[in-house]
Order: sequence, then C-alpha cells, then structure tokens
Amino acid sequence: MNELNFHRIPSRPLIGQGQSPKVIQSPKQSFLEHLNNAIQPATLKISKHAAERLTERNIHISEAEWAHVTNKVNEAKTKGIKESLVLMDQAALIVSAKNSTVITAMDRTEAKDQLFTNIDGTIVLS
Repeated sequence: MNELNFHRIPSRPLIGQGQSPKVIQSPKQSFLEHLNNAIQPATLKISKHAAERLTERNIHISEAEWAHVTNKVNEAKTKGIKESLVLMDQAALIVSAKNSTVITAMDRTEAKDQLFTNIDGTIVLS
C-alpha cells in the first residue's frame, strides 16, 4: 500500500479577524437627496464649440428665449430624453439634456438640409 502524504496548508487569519472593521468615511446622501439632484432643473451650459458656432453664425438668443429653452430641456430630461434637437425660429440647437449642455448651434436655414442623428427627442419652440 502506498503511503499518501498530506500537506497541511497553514491557516491564515481572515481579513480583519481580531480587528475592528475599517469604514471609509464619505459624505453620505440619502436616496431622496440623490433623486432630487438628478431631477433638479439645471441651467444650460454652452460648450466651447456651440459658443463658437453662435458667434460665427451671428445667432443671438435673448435671456427670455434661453430661459424657455432651459425649461423645455429640463422637462425633456424628466421624460428620459438624453439628446435633443431644439428648433427655434432663428436657430437649431443640439442639446445634451443628460448633461444640460448645448453641443452645437446653427441657423434655421442651415438646419433645413441637415440630417440629425443620435437624437431621442425634439423640442419645437415658436
């Protein structure tokens, strides 16, 4: 009969055995706070690219019009829209509702012959 040799693996203490667990402290927010932050109306930012296009194309949008666009983009965001086309009388804007950022801008005549992709919502303002 052959003799089998069993090698005993030395036991190792479990992680944290004999020690109190370490807790990483971080600012805590309740679920409600996270939810409120996620749906809180956000001010629209204008990307560098969009700002350049607005200037190049001589597109002027009043404070009242920006406020209207912002309200509609925030409304679209609550409905799950991530990327939207905003059609105004004088301009067409591509807006990331998810990031509350105007990505690009063009005047309506230029927008007339464009194909818009990766858009999941359209906001028509008059």
